[in-house]
Amino acid sequence: MIAYVGIGANLGEARANVADALARLATLDGSRLLAQSSAYRSAPIDSSGDDYINAVACIDTTMSAPDLLVALQAIELAHGRERPYRNAPRTLDLDILLYNDERIDSASLQVPHPRMLERAFVLVPLLEIAPDIGVPGHGPARQFLSAVGGQIIERLN
Repeated sequence: MIAYVGIGANLGEARANVADALARLATLDGSRLLAQSSAYRSAPIDSSGDDYINAVACIDTTMSAPDLLVALQAIELAHGRERPYRNAPRTLDLDILLYNDERIDSASLQVPHPRMLERAFVLVPLLEIAPDIGVPGHGPARQFLSAVGGQIIERLN
């Protein structure tokens, strides 16, 4: 199964946390890191705190989507992730953006990620590594870039 994972952090050593998350994704059981975007800096949206460092990774995994979510949450916890309130600043945030061409709507997981097409910090790094990617139920991801054009995002590397 091919999964795209959104990565973000804005507390502590955010850039190091994003890099470590990428390294941990590469070593997940039954998974292989296929691609990773550059790191990007973006201002918080619907949140507060310092700017975020963001990236997107593509992995090939034998895990089911719910099992992958559990693995991602374990990586977040290893970085001291707390969830005091919705959209709180975070040491690390890992989201399943896409999981093959599946559409999942459960209490714990929604795929495609429900706000991914509204966020430059997701679309820009995603399109860097998968320029022709489609989003199930929505079509080509690139068609949503103009809608997020006003969101400031800076490529770091």
